[in-house]
Amino acid sequence: MPPEPAPCGIQTQTPHNLSVLVLGGTTEANALCNLLATWPACRAVLSLAGATRHPHLPNMETRIGGFGGVEGLVNWLQQNAINAVVDATHPFAAQMSDHAVKACTKMNLPLLRLERPGWTATPRDQWLMVPNIAQAAAELAQASRWNTHRQSVFLTTGRKETRPFLAAPQHHYLFRSIERPDPADLPPDTQVICTRGPFDLSAERTLMQDQKITVLVTKNSGGMATYPKLEAARILGIPVIMVARPQPHATPRTPEPKAALAWLHQIASSTLRAV
Repeated sequence: MPPEPAPCGIQTQTPHNLSVLVLGGTTEANALCNLLATWPACRAVLSLAGATRHPHLPNMETRIGGFGGVEGLVNWLQQNAINAVVDATHPFAAQMSDHAVKACTKMNLPLLRLERPGWTATPRDQWLMVPNIAQAAAELAQASRWNTHRQSVFLTTGRKETRPFLAAPQHHYLFRSIERPDPADLPPDTQVICTRGPFDLSAERTLMQDQKITVLVTKNSGGMATYPKLEAARILGIPVIMVARPQPHATPRTPEPKAALAWLHQIASSTLRAV
């Protein structure tokens, strides 16, 4: 079991200055950053990809933008004397997670994956599991799968992953994301809603009823902020095309920010013993 985090303000257990890179963009990353803010002996840097123009930022050192591939990440880690990395990116940020694994392996740096659990279907859910966005769009393109040729699709896959649905232009789409996608990447009959969660069950149920939604398409992101749409679909008997998460790396992982903090304290203690 990892050691318990040191009490706030006490540095005697971890006098060595630990430098940590947190790859963020999730609620779990922000929770970990808030915990790290109470640890004076740790210098933590939060890195965001920059996909969202106005992200919610914790009060800490932050960098926004890519690193320039694996070699760029390696160079940045070296230049900033990073001792450990916590990958708390979105469950579908597969490329960044892959780069983190390769960079940390190359530098022999400890890496922890902080990732919330995925959703699981209940007996009342009507989920069609697909391996990727392209397959989700292909399923919609198969008119023979549905009772009618034209569906009213609630699409919540993120603004950068709408282009595959151009292959199924016969449907009406209600697309929701934090920011507006490129109109050229949207099917012709698409209504866009720009808003940020969390969402509640009553509002989600009303939205789906008012829009006469017949199919929900989403990614298995997990978490509670957007789970009410799945509850609403269950209540209303709406089928869900659920995109599975990318295949995970064999990296130590935890779903809990507090456990990630405890892991970092363990790294700090090990680093201190090695000095």
